[in-house]
Amino acid sequence: MSKFTRRELAAALSTSAVLLARPQAPTLPQALPANAEDELKASRAQLHDNAEQLDKFPLAMSAEPATTFKP
Repeated sequence: MSKFTRRELAAALSTSAVLLARPQAPTLPQALPANAEDELKASRAQLHDNAEQLDKFPLAMSAEPATTFKP
């Protein structure tokens, strides 16, 4: 686990604030599928697209939150 200095932390926070302040491109509303099969295909396609977008960014295992799922 690496430790951040105050300057590194300030730089990281200011960078994230700048990125959040950028205007986002408006998303176009998509038409609702006509039946359940089309809805399932659209959901799977969206899930696949989201996974591809997330794969573009490296994430170390140490960055993952320590969670315990208990039934």
